[in-house]
Amino acid sequence: MGVRIGSMHFMYNYQNSLNKAYQQQGKLFEQADGSSLHRASDNPMNYSKLLRYNVSENENTQYRENIKTASSWMKNSDDVMIHMTEMMQTLKEKSVQAANSDKAEDDFAAIHKEMFAHMQEIVSVSNTQLGDRYLFAGQKDLTKPFEMSLETYDRGQPKNLDVSQSAFFKGTDSDYNTELFQMLTVTDDAGNSYYLDTENFNLYTQDFMTSGYKEVIAHGYTTIDAAKASTDTDVKALLNKGIAGTADKFQVADAFTNQGLLQKQSDVPDSVSNMFTYDDQNPPRVKGIKIDGTEYTFKTVKQNIVTYNGDNNLISMVKLNGATDPNADTVNSTGATMFGRDIFDNANSGNEASGTAMLNELFCVCAKVNDADLHWMSSDGVTVADVAHSTMLVQETKIGARQQLYNQVETMLDRQADNITEDITNVSGADIAQLATKLMQQTALYNLSLSLGGRILPQSLADYL
Repeated sequence: MGVRIGSMHFMYNYQNSLNKAYQQQGKLFEQADGSSLHRASDNPMNYSKLLRYNVSENENTQYRENIKTASSWMKNSDDVMIHMTEMMQTLKEKSVQAANSDKAEDDFAAIHKEMFAHMQEIVSVSNTQLGDRYLFAGQKDLTKPFEMSLETYDRGQPKNLDVSQSAFFKGTDSDYNTELFQMLTVTDDAGNSYYLDTENFNLYTQDFMTSGYKEVIAHGYTTIDAAKASTDTDVKALLNKGIAGTADKFQVADAFTNQGLLQKQSDVPDSVSNMFTYDDQNPPRVKGIKIDGTEYTFKTVKQNIVTYNGDNNLISMVKLNGATDPNADTVNSTGATMFGRDIFDNANSGNEASGTAMLNELFCVCAKVNDADLHWMSSDGVTVADVAHSTMLVQETKIGARQQLYNQVETMLDRQADNITEDITNVSGADIAQLATKLMQQTALYNLSLSLGGRILPQSLADYL
């Protein structure tokens, strides 16, 4: 028995085939943008690879943007720190010059004028901005970080230990040059100076700090702790003569702010309030300390004070995927990293880092030069200037090395970007020559189908098409 196939069946098949040809032609037209993948159905495996490559490309782009921003930040920071390092080198040279005993009073005034101008310039450039962001304000980079007082204040006068004194009294490596080792200077009623160690609370006489400890060393004892443990009667006699007393335990923060200013009586903890003496100002402030029944006055120097309004938080600009490394990804310097810490704000003091330690120590040097204090400049001032310069130099070196690291990573990311682009092209790129050939073939086939359909299909349907 024969089977009759109706014209509607032919028309349905023709229309279905024509639509498929049109869709194929449309897909080929899509690939004219150079990509063979526009949806997962085009090639599921390659499309999955493309998604991964796109993520890598976006990460790579973000890291390169981070590096550009970080490099700009560090380059500007490095330029400023180079300038400050040069000025601190001059301050160091002027300190040595001021410590020369043949200088007349007029010479000291000239040296002070030059040093003070350099200090003003250092404070000024410490407020350098990149756009509207301050380079050295930590994460509070919209806040002007450094302010120098126009007035002078009474700031505690530390005793700055030289290398040999630091080795004996603090047990430090004799090669140090980026940390100040200090004691508090106090005076008795007769004006004699003593030095209070805020770690072991021994009160040393000026003679012992100058020469007495050297006699102990000559007996074979290289540290104060070793000497105190000795049974040698000669050493014990030297210690009895050199140690004027031992204070009760306290923290520097109980008597001084982190900038070295004397605390108000109301801010002194009740637990140690009775060991200090106070002046008659309104409100009263700490004046001195009682040690073994004797009252000593904290020695101060009238000087300008620099305050830090930023914070000590670091800004991180990640340059690589994987685990973050704050030490390697930080791009900024803060007050504490550039200007170190001293006896008033170090870890043992109980105070937070001031961010201006070396600046205030250098202003102390300026004040001593202005007072023509030869003894202090030769015994303490040169040490301060040297450590301040070295502290800045070390931080400048760190920033320069970190910038070089970022530049190396940038080169690597540029090569990585080329590889990612090549991978994306391999999985999604369209062969333009082949695409043009197929498109011409598909267009010709589609047009031929339309022409053929117009001849063989019923007239009404042909007219519709």
